[in-house]
Amino acid sequence: MESVGRLAGGVAHDLNNVLTIIQSFGELLEMEIEGNTVAEEHVGFILQAADRAQRLTRQLLAFSRRQSVEPQIVTLADVTRNTLSMLRRLIGEDVRVAMVPIDVPWNIKVDPAQLEQVLLNLAVNARDAMPRGGTLTLETHNVQLDGDYARAHGIDLESGEYAMLAVSDTGCGIEADDLARIFEPFFTTKDKGKGTGLGLSTCQSIIKHAGGFIWVYSEKGIGTTFKVYLPRCYDRPAVATADPRPTSVAGGDETLLLVEDDAQVRSLFAQTLSNLGYTVLTAVDGVDALAVVEAYQQRIDVLISDVVMPRMSGPELAASLKSTRPAIRLLYMSGYTGDALANHGVVEPGFSLLEKPFTPLQLGTAIRNVLDRRSAS
Repeated sequence: MESVGRLAGGVAHDLNNVLTIIQSFGELLEMEIEGNTVAEEHVGFILQAADRAQRLTRQLLAFSRRQSVEPQIVTLADVTRNTLSMLRRLIGEDVRVAMVPIDVPWNIKVDPAQLEQVLLNLAVNARDAMPRGGTLTLETHNVQLDGDYARAHGIDLESGEYAMLAVSDTGCGIEADDLARIFEPFFTTKDKGKGTGLGLSTCQSIIKHAGGFIWVYSEKGIGTTFKVYLPRCYDRPAVATADPRPTSVAGGDETLLLVEDDAQVRSLFAQTLSNLGYTVLTAVDGVDALAVVEAYQQRIDVLISDVVMPRMSGPELAASLKSTRPAIRLLYMSGYTGDALANHGVVEPGFSLLEKPFTPLQLGTAIRNVLDRRSAS
């Protein structure tokens, strides 16, 4: 499992570099075609697809434990409703989707992206169990569980109030002997090459981490129901605030050192920052950056570096530069979140981080913020 986690984390990190390029050029193209309704719509679809791909990389990072969990106060009904359109496209037209929401759902505290992953995994399994079509039913309920009764039925939960999500299909069902192993890593009832056996194991891990439990009931030839129980949260959700994507950014005449091992990403951002008026020095990794700095005798205002790089990491590079250039400011880039990097001891808390994928405008804004904080201090 550790090896698979490392593989998933590596794939997600590399994919974030590709998504950075897609989102960046998509955003630049969006600005150039303003007024062309059809083209704007097409580019909008590209950017939406990139956003969905970004959520997938977050799921891979969560599986590899390199993505910090971001719990929020939500309801099962809301998460299910928000996932419904994607889910319908995913399972195809031959499976009917029926949703049975509750009028006043209880709040729960969970990472919505991870809960979406659970729902999509369960829906895909249901689709595969109905190759000739059928009905997928999604139900949400508020339930009061008795701990002794739950444990007697194999559900390890304390007594209390829970929000429950039931995902039911009219498929082929699961053999009784397989039910006991259904959540084991790498165990799958699918044909060779059609399943890894990690989907339900990941679902169970996510639900347990949120303090809940996932339970399955199945009858051969009739169908299967997965039930997810999550403890009720009595806190109120925070008021959502708009986070608009920047449409312009102020530039400057400072000197920047950009360290990025992906050639396309490095070239794109170097050109963008040059267009904003900055003097941009580039390097492929930490060792190359030290050589660039040694050859450049003038002031360097900001080091913009990927965190994880071959030969020398971003933090190692920063520590080396601080001895000779103590005034240099730091802005890290990474496909991993700040909490995940700090928790793994990669960097010290309190650093400035721009999470991949991001656009040129977001990069310019982050650099300006780093420089303006220096000016204010």
